[in-house]
Amino acid sequence: MRGIVIGILTFFSMLLAVAAGAQSAERWAELPAFPSMPVAKTSGMADVNDIRMYYAEYGEGEPILFIHGGLGNADVWGHQVADFAKDHLVIVADSRGHGRSTRSQQPFGYDLMTSDYVALLDYLKIDKVTLVGWSDGGIIGIDMAMKHPEKLTRVIAQAANVTTDGVKADVMSNKTFNDYINVAGEYYRKLSPTPNEYDAFVTQISEMWATQPAWTAADLGKIAVPVTLAIGDHDEAVKLDHTEMMAKEIPGAKLVILKDASHFAMLQDPTGYDAMIREAMAGR
Repeated sequence: MRGIVIGILTFFSMLLAVAAGAQSAERWAELPAFPSMPVAKTSGMADVNDIRMYYAEYGEGEPILFIHGGLGNADVWGHQVADFAKDHLVIVADSRGHGRSTRSQQPFGYDLMTSDYVALLDYLKIDKVTLVGWSDGGIIGIDMAMKHPEKLTRVIAQAANVTTDGVKADVMSNKTFNDYINVAGEYYRKLSPTPNEYDAFVTQISEMWATQPAWTAADLGKIAVPVTLAIGDHDEAVKLDHTEMMAKEIPGAKLVILKDASHFAMLQDPTGYDAMIREAMAGR
């Protein structure tokens, strides 16, 4: 009898293991909740260019600036802040019009958003950073590498594109991506100083996405800052071959494929994501 019970328990344990494996293999299809942010050492609103920009700082040490993607906000980086604040000065901010930051009637553009972050670093009296950028944040990182390399130790850009045709044509029909758009809207209404203007904000930033970025191979070839390009193997938005092209054209760039992850890898696999960043910072 005891052997039968053990056999049944073993069988059910195997079923649970298979189910857990299947769930793990498809983590790229889910959008995990934004994690809680640690308590900031300092935070506030910086007057940069023609906006007021929210920022927060955590920890001490070599500085890392994390820049979120389009429609999002700094709170997407909760896992990374908790990890890197143990041994680094971590800076996060809400890009213009996103989260707690204000926007103006000036048209959105990557050069403008990059200048916001350069002004923020000056405001915080930080000379150089490792810049970790996701999606639009990665594009800002590449823009900064071209226009303001003196501000950078290195760039780690995940799910960035350098021309509009690097974005998948069917991204807006993807369920996970649409879940993100809805979650971003909820955060906007909770955090923004203009909580009822999400649709107007999306319209304004969509005008930028329609034409930008538009960098050439010659532009990318001038980058002298160390660059790591990361992309999930199930990214819903950015084409893998586009990222491979970027790695070929940016001198010395390293390409990292994030396993079983999508556009939202920092939420889906924070341990692997943080390890990727630390490897890049170590020059590996």
